[in-house]
Amino acid sequence: MVWDEPVPISRDQARATYLAVKRGEPGGDVPAVAKELPGRITLYPGHVLVTMELDAMDELSAQVFTIARAHGLVCYDPQRDLVHNVAPLGVYEGMQLHTGDGMVVHDPDLALVHDVLATLSPQNPFAALVSFGRHFLQVSPGYELEYKEGTLVSTTVPELADVRQAFHEYATGDRSFLARHTWT
Repeated sequence: MVWDEPVPISRDQARATYLAVKRGEPGGDVPAVAKELPGRITLYPGHVLVTMELDAMDELSAQVFTIARAHGLVCYDPQRDLVHNVAPLGVYEGMQLHTGDGMVVHDPDLALVHDVLATLSPQNPFAALVSFGRHFLQVSPGYELEYKEGTLVSTTVPELADVRQAFHEYATGDRSFLARHTWT
């Protein structure tokens, strides 16, 4: 579902908005963005719901995220329970967020990166921030971090909070995570 918000919102706020809108009746004016969105479109006042087949979800949801961002809209993915805000973004233009369950987001906002890391599971076994041709940071089960900028190095951290801190630092151009951990 996509809609306009004046400021970034939390996943809980996005979920609550989605559920409240879904309880209402469809209808409303057709916003310009609706003409660009893939999938089946259902209009609600001030909101556009995009539904798609599960086998096309990864490809189509990536398109929805990109189109929503281009229009300055929030995008909530109820299947993954994740919200995509317009900002704040990391420092690497074109950076991509990849997950083991098939999600790919170009220029992810920092809150999305934070929330995605909590979804690591057997169904979603890794998450990576990639600045293609330059470097990447990836986490896999057991909180094993891998960083590559020329040479691939790895370390294991004990807590999700450590993973989130490393990913935030990486996304914002801070390399403190490299000095804080022992890499092999």
